[in-house]
Amino acid sequence: MAEMTSAERVMRTLRREEVDRIPHFEWIIDRRIRHALCPRSSMEEFTVRMGLDAMLTAPDFTKEQIGPNRFRNEWGSIQERGTEEHSIVVEGPIKTIQDLRTYEPPDPYAPNRYKSLEQIVNTYKGIYAIGVHLNDVLSIPRNLMGFENLMMAFAADPQLVKELVDLSVRINIQMAKEVAKRGADFIFTGDDYASAEAPFMSPQMFEEFLYPGLKQVVAAFHEEGLPVIKHTDGNIRPILDMIIDSGIDCLDPLDPLAGMDIAEVKQQYGHRIALKGNVDCAHTLSFQSVAEVVQNTLQIIQHTGPGGGIIISSSNSIHSAVKPENYLAMVATIKNYGKYPIDLSFKETKAVDAFM
Repeated sequence: MAEMTSAERVMRTLRREEVDRIPHFEWIIDRRIRHALCPRSSMEEFTVRMGLDAMLTAPDFTKEQIGPNRFRNEWGSIQERGTEEHSIVVEGPIKTIQDLRTYEPPDPYAPNRYKSLEQIVNTYKGIYAIGVHLNDVLSIPRNLMGFENLMMAFAADPQLVKELVDLSVRINIQMAKEVAKRGADFIFTGDDYASAEAPFMSPQMFEEFLYPGLKQVVAAFHEEGLPVIKHTDGNIRPILDMIIDSGIDCLDPLDPLAGMDIAEVKQQYGHRIALKGNVDCAHTLSFQSVAEVVQNTLQIIQHTGPGGGIIISSSNSIHSAVKPENYLAMVATIKNYGKYPIDLSFKETKAVDAFM
């Protein structure tokens, strides 16, 4: 098969087509890993130099520093910066339904809201698939209330939860219209629904509070011509059918730590959605050998590659504990053995020996 651009490779994969080779990209690559492999590189520079397949961005929101490692973002939430690339929300501005009804969210039409996207589109449109991080139904409510307060509100103040979800749906649909106008290729949403043990709420509560909004926001993204990669960690088996029935195009990352088997999901649902994942970043990429990383990656290629519809990546992100050489081994294995048609006859030991 003729070599494709990264943009073609990703977009056709999201349509569950076989391409020239399995694509690869990550939501987050910690700067320590980036700099070990490509010194002083930004994420944009790293994407180019490593030959990844998607250029990722998000709407631009401002923040102000309010203390050591603490910031208040434009949503009014207080974030704390730790050792990883992403910050953690430690306090939100909404505690009651009265707070919500006087709350003013960031303006989706503010000047320079999409400046980062515009710059990426101007430079890379048609070369890389351009993905924009928006949300669906849980992250914004969680960030505005705090996780524990939100979980209690599901029982104590269900109307507050419903109105928070409505706010999230409304503002993300507005932003989707703007990013579509500016040339985005796809949306990825990062709203986690589960821990490693189980979803954060019962399937019945998910169906009542979150599923209608999820369907609404996915349908609206599609109306703008934007395929949707839905990210959620954890054991999502009890709500998996609803997530897929919402109309998403791709599910990420099928968390192995939570017992999610990407091969099993491919067999059961691969005719409906593409998949992204799931080389184990908690153990394999962080603590095991290059040989074990190659074996893990090869198994995913063999079990999910045939027929297309697979993007191989880590099971969450390339965080600071990942060994740079292990990340490099995963990428090289995808590129060397993820070519279509997938060769199912190669022996893992020979592949490992060849890499080593």
